[in-house]
Amino acid sequence: MLIDTHSHVNFAYFKEDFDQVTHRALDEKIWMINVGAEYKTSRRALDMANRYERGVYAAVGLHPLHLYKSETEGDGYVFAGRDEEFNYDAYEKLASFEKVVAIGEIGLDYYKINPGIDVQEVKKVQKEAFWQQLLLAHRLEKPVIIHCRQAHDDTLALIKDFRREHKDLIPNKPWGVMHCFSGDEDLAWQYFNLGLLISFTGLITFSHQWDSLIRKIPSDKFMVETDCPFMTPEPFRGTRNEPLYVQYVAKKIAEIRGTTEEKIAEMTTRNARNLFEI
Repeated sequence: MLIDTHSHVNFAYFKEDFDQVTHRALDEKIWMINVGAEYKTSRRALDMANRYERGVYAAVGLHPLHLYKSETEGDGYVFAGRDEEFNYDAYEKLASFEKVVAIGEIGLDYYKINPGIDVQEVKKVQKEAFWQQLLLAHRLEKPVIIHCRQAHDDTLALIKDFRREHKDLIPNKPWGVMHCFSGDEDLAWQYFNLGLLISFTGLITFSHQWDSLIRKIPSDKFMVETDCPFMTPEPFRGTRNEPLYVQYVAKKIAEIRGTTEEKIAEMTTRNARNLFEI
């Protein structure tokens, strides 16, 4: 069994075949957490989770790039920001449902802030929304799924400030994950010391950047994800990603660590179950 801890089958990329995509994964004993990026996709993630008896869960949150109108191009996709203002009460209501296992994805993203936009104002708005969603997660006792792109210094500083203000934030178990981890070994340990896990995507199947970290990382500090429809792993790079392909992320980790896929599945599933209480 594997758990894809970060998927977006709730996005429009899967509008026509989300049920088939979901069943392809479930038939192979691959569970998933569909993660919201704004209210619309957060609500859809919850609606989808409620369609299935088990194996499909939801996270709700407002992505930093949806706080203002923006357009970011990636590897074969375009991400369009929606200009949504964070509504605490609305997200609290969504997050209170049983199938919602986390608040996410939330965080900071300073990558290619569009020309003509006040950069400092954008950063201020992102930090405020991030703080409010950390607060929401804390009050509801749910873990967080954190997005960070070219903003690690501010992310670390904000989390440390939040911990100082809410001293009971960090329990004896991890309280969140840095999804699609893009940093180095030193940065990973900074997040571990703050009570966070990290998760790996298909990026590790075609880049050796994280090989050393993967060899050294403690078995209780990481999970696997697809971030589908993005970050498609080899051998399917260039096509739409889906939860079924998380097995290739686990397979690559097993190869790098010199162990079996079964052991990686066992440890990452245990970590996901412990963090998200599923």
